[in-house]
Parts: sequence; C-alpha cells; structure tokens
Amino acid sequence: MLRIGIVAGEASGDLLGSHLIQALKKKHTDIEFVGIAGPKMMNEGAQSLFPIERLSVRGYIEVLKHLFALLRLRRQLLKHFLSNRLDLFIGIDAPDFNFWLERKLKRKGIKTIHYVSPSVWAWRKNRINKIKKSADHMLALFPFEPTLYEGAGIPVTYVGHPLADM
Repeated sequence: MLRIGIVAGEASGDLLGSHLIQALKKKHTDIEFVGIAGPKMMNEGAQSLFPIERLSVRGYIEVLKHLFALLRLRRQLLKHFLSNRLDLFIGIDAPDFNFWLERKLKRKGIKTIHYVSPSVWAWRKNRINKIKKSADHMLALFPFEPTLYEGAGIPVTYVGHPLADM
C-alpha cells in the first residue's frame, strides 16, 4: 500500500487535489491518501483528518485570530504523519502552511512534493530558497515556471492546469 499524506487549504486546492488523486489512482491501484481534504478529494477516496475549512482563512486579521489553532493543527498533522509512516507527502498550494510541514517531513526522510508554485517569479524571489529546503519536487501549473526551478536546482514537472482541460 502506497501511503500519501496530502494537504489542501481551500476549495481551489481541493479541486486540484481531486484531479491529482484521480491521475495517481490510474497508475497505482493500492494507494491511500490521508491529511486535510475537501469534499472533491474525499469523493476520490482521500481521508480528511480535519475539515478543510480550518485552513481556509483569509487576510491578516483572520489569520491572527486563528494563528494558535493553525499552529496546533500543523503540529498535530506532523505528529500523525510521523507516527503513521508516509511514503510521500504532497502539499497543495497553501505555502505558508505546507512548506513548514514539508520541511519537517523532508528532514525525517519522507519525500515531499509541492503542487502549485507560489508566484516567486512575480514577487518574493528569495522564497525559492525556502522552497528548496521544503520540497523535493515541484509540480508547476504554468509552462514558464520549470525554468525558474531548474535554475535553482529544484526538480520540477510541468503538469498544466486541470481547468484548462475542462
């Protein structure tokens, strides 16, 4: 059984995650997904340990209001993933939440993938160093993103955007 930890932080990540789960299940019949998932990912078989709504906070005030709960949730997830050994972790978007998890899991020898590149090409270019410490591999939505990651020595695969196929 291939065991994959997966975290999506909002509805758009849930949609992307559901398409990713569908694609992975076509290649691997014995596969399990566990983490934080929305209804679309759960319809594809993902087990959600916490409601996705707990991560769907917007704006500085709302984040500050929920900061301690978010930090506690992240620690609980890490503990769960480490005590229920994963083969792989996939963080879908939500970089402020997922990069921390990815970095901790990567240090423990668990392969990490980040799906949806942050807009480092537009702003916060130094963030690529944080990404390199966190993700073993990046899945990029846009065709111009791989060059940026390759230049930084981060393995990357351009997967396209599933909404473009719809």
